[in-house]
Amino acid sequence: MRIPYFLIISFLTLSTTVQAQKKVSINAGLPQKLQAAVNRLQLDSQCSYASISLTVLDAETGAPVFTYHPDMGLAPASTLKTVTSITAYNLLGADFKFQTRFGYTGTIDANGVLNGDVIIKGGGDPTLGSWRWNDTKENSILTKLVTALQQAGIKKINGRIIGDDSVFDTQSIPDGWIWQDTGNYYGAGASGLCWRENTFDIKYETGAVGGPVKILRTSPAMPYFNFKSEVSTSGSGTGDKSYAYLPVGNKQMYIRGAYAIDKAKKSISVALPDPAYDAAWRLTDTLRHLGITVSKEPESTITFNSKTEVIPPIAKELTTITSPDFNQIIYWLNRESINLYAEQLLKTIALKSGKEVSTKTGVEVLKSFWKENGIDSRSLNLYDGSGLSPGDRITSRSLARILLTAVNQPWFSPFYESLPLYNNMHMKSGTIADVVAYAGYQTHNGRKLCFSVMINNYNGSTTTMRQKLFKVLDELK
Repeated sequence: MRIPYFLIISFLTLSTTVQAQKKVSINAGLPQKLQAAVNRLQLDSQCSYASISLTVLDAETGAPVFTYHPDMGLAPASTLKTVTSITAYNLLGADFKFQTRFGYTGTIDANGVLNGDVIIKGGGDPTLGSWRWNDTKENSILTKLVTALQQAGIKKINGRIIGDDSVFDTQSIPDGWIWQDTGNYYGAGASGLCWRENTFDIKYETGAVGGPVKILRTSPAMPYFNFKSEVSTSGSGTGDKSYAYLPVGNKQMYIRGAYAIDKAKKSISVALPDPAYDAAWRLTDTLRHLGITVSKEPESTITFNSKTEVIPPIAKELTTITSPDFNQIIYWLNRESINLYAEQLLKTIALKSGKEVSTKTGVEVLKSFWKENGIDSRSLNLYDGSGLSPGDRITSRSLARILLTAVNQPWFSPFYESLPLYNNMHMKSGTIADVVAYAGYQTHNGRKLCFSVMINNYNGSTTTMRQKLFKVLDELK
């Protein structure tokens, strides 16, 4: 039976009208509410000289729901990690795993003496020695390495343990990072051979207010470092304002600033400047305790740089250590906002591209990928992959559009779950000096939205500024 033409037209018209009414009912009044909320925020005294940018997109259609200065380039802080994460998923793949190779050079004689060097060949794995997984913990990794040597019949090493981090370039700290950050755990530099997330702890003993803070010990012990505390004990409620400073190549670490007398932890986490050396040192020390002597001191790329010698390649591979599932790495990257993980991924993207490995190259590969996928590369003015550089600039429109591309990907669910829950919303936060930003997803009246919001150059309390920004984002609920 043929359906009359006018009935077909009527049906299509009715269907389109119903869909349009549905879309209108979902978003009815939302742009106006967002505009009013942003206007209030812009007029707030904390934002007298602030720049604000907000983009909200319909995650199903990609259509703009609301924009406010969407093309203003602002510092994204750690919301940039969402861009790095999504880029890594696209260019490395959700099945990607880092590998650390372990082996030796030379030969083993009849008495079990290795006349050669033992090599830990890093592959950029940020989780090696990390406490976040049982299999990656320092003792677990050292046990695997020792077992591999014992199974090879090695009872003595007439040579060195070498931490080889040469898969990456020698510039561990991205351009644009500030000196005050780089000695502390969140400013730990990237390395081809990471170890214990490139950090260690310093334990304090506070004195009377105004008096010195003493360094009791480190965890783990760092016998090859000297420490000098210039930290003073501050009054109750002033918190931790102490920072570590370590000139490259120097064994003298200065700790400066102030630490509150009432702070319970009495400990800070600081950056490990040469993680490849520390990994080699730990294995050397472990072997000596087990009665397997190592005739020479440990080495790394940094220590080799002062010589004409180059790190020898592995002649005989004993074992390979594989990183945890990629989704888990992304989970911790965003949940705990680990700058190191983001920087390792950025350099790994450069490595996989076949180009010379550096942070700068990683940024170029990232920008090229998004340019090919319709994002204006001029809106991505970046110095790193973590957002720690105060010089980073990105537009909220581009960040939201990059979030949009993830929605229909097979790895979207684990990526979405990696975003922390703030203000009862799944979104990545970003905070550096006078910057507060959020980027993520929210469902409004059954419609999934993705958004990016940034405030730069506000004044006053960050906590207060954050709560005021939440009132704007509440309109998305």
